[in-house]
Amino acid sequence: MNEPALRSEPSALTASPVLEARGLTKHFHVGGIFSGKTLHAVDDFDLSIYPGEIVALVGESGSGKSTVARLLAQVYKPTSGEILYRGTPIESLHAREYRRHVQMVFQDPFSSLNPVYRASHGVLRSLKLYSKKPRSQLRQEAARILDLVGLTPSDQFLDKYPYELSGGQRQRYGFAQALACGPDLILADEPVSMLDVSIRLGILNLMADLCRDEGLAFLYITHDIASARYVADRMLVMYAGEVVEDGPTEDVLQHPKHPYTQLLLSAVPDPNAPAEAAFPMEMGEPPRVIDPKPGSRFCPRCPYAIPICSQETPRLRLVRPNHRVACHVAQAEEAIAEAVAQSRE
Repeated sequence: MNEPALRSEPSALTASPVLEARGLTKHFHVGGIFSGKTLHAVDDFDLSIYPGEIVALVGESGSGKSTVARLLAQVYKPTSGEILYRGTPIESLHAREYRRHVQMVFQDPFSSLNPVYRASHGVLRSLKLYSKKPRSQLRQEAARILDLVGLTPSDQFLDKYPYELSGGQRQRYGFAQALACGPDLILADEPVSMLDVSIRLGILNLMADLCRDEGLAFLYITHDIASARYVADRMLVMYAGEVVEDGPTEDVLQHPKHPYTQLLLSAVPDPNAPAEAAFPMEMGEPPRVIDPKPGSRFCPRCPYAIPICSQETPRLRLVRPNHRVACHVAQAEEAIAEAVAQSRE
């Protein structure tokens, strides 16, 4: 997966966002009713997703990615912040109408289908709920959707039971069930992590095809930075409940500014990289952020930390065009580089 998939240019400059999150925050009470401790699962999360683009949310397990997906899918109620669908706060929308337009594809393809029914049951049920076509045409529409996600010949797959399908075919059915609702945005939470490596590429290409041909937007949630590079237009890197870097995918990966992004990249095998290019620390695990104090949450793992890192929480700031980072060291380096460039003019 060295070369990115062929994608249409996102229409961010000519359209309004499909979905926006502003200051989205989710805290959980932990430790019993008398402890008073609070787990900061997500803090001050901002996101805008435009029609026809794929945004990757990248980070280790425990970084808060799936909590973001559940907030956007209205599985969790946010502690604070707001979500807007096409500029309208979702509180003013009917929940069923919002969920029609913002669908979710889950990580486990084996639990996405009811083993009692034929695999097409979920697709037909969604069409009955949301499609305006007459009932006599629903099976034909279901066949069209199965063709769209690569389950061909569709007339055969309509009558199969889940046990007759491979893992990749079940995941394609997951996408078909989402598409049957007529969504504008699909939240894909680790959709390839439980599949064999040999069939992951097919699912990623399916996402890119749906984005290009159907104009869908995707939030692709993953810990695999290589697959994010292959399929995503933009990337958000998340650590311990906070976004630490965001920007165009190639810019973030070619010019990573945050030490955590550099750490993730160092874990991607590269036979051409020199030995000294390795990140000078062990991977470790993201912390459980309980009642955090001011300062960078990555500071205990960062080999480049300076005193201010443990005293003041860094905020996302531009360091390159459309490229932001929440790191005191990176921001200081960019300020020095800019001052030097100006002095030479």
